[in-house]
Amino acid sequence: MKEQMTKKLALSGLFIAIGIVLPIAFHAVEGGGSIFLPMHIPVLMAGFFLDWPFALAVGALTPLLSSLLTGMPPLFPVLPFMMPELMVYGTVVSLIYRNLNKNVYASLIISMICGRIMAGIFVWILATFFMAKLPSPIVFIQGAIIKGLPGIIIQLVIIPAIVLAMKKFNRSSELQ
Repeated sequence: MKEQMTKKLALSGLFIAIGIVLPIAFHAVEGGGSIFLPMHIPVLMAGFFLDWPFALAVGALTPLLSSLLTGMPPLFPVLPFMMPELMVYGTVVSLIYRNLNKNVYASLIISMICGRIMAGIFVWILATFFMAKLPSPIVFIQGAIIKGLPGIIIQLVIIPAIVLAMKKFNRSSELQ
């Protein structure tokens, strides 16, 4: 039992580290973070390989630590909507894929939709109660999807390929 917990914590730390380092490369391109969505990849991956509480923690800690260590995402107004978005990504993927045994693509797409809705809710909260200069939630979600389309395509191609390869070649890599 203790060994399983250690593996889950180590894997969580690995996903968080990747989520901090990977965006640095993409931010070399102007607007690369919001176009290629590099922080989303390790958080979504965490959902496939970790139980939901660990995936939720990866989703919460990755943008927070990245913001504190690298300044990306900005503490305000981006971090307050990005944290819940990524928390939902990891949690929903884990629940759908690991608990409900749905396929990789369904888990990924449903998670991406739920995460964007959560981001929209928090954009509304920030704009309404904190006077943040943000678009309406619908405009925000539409803009995020359109601008992030390259990243969404990358996620839909790379993540299932990695998950299915890991499942095929190394079943023991999936922590139960």
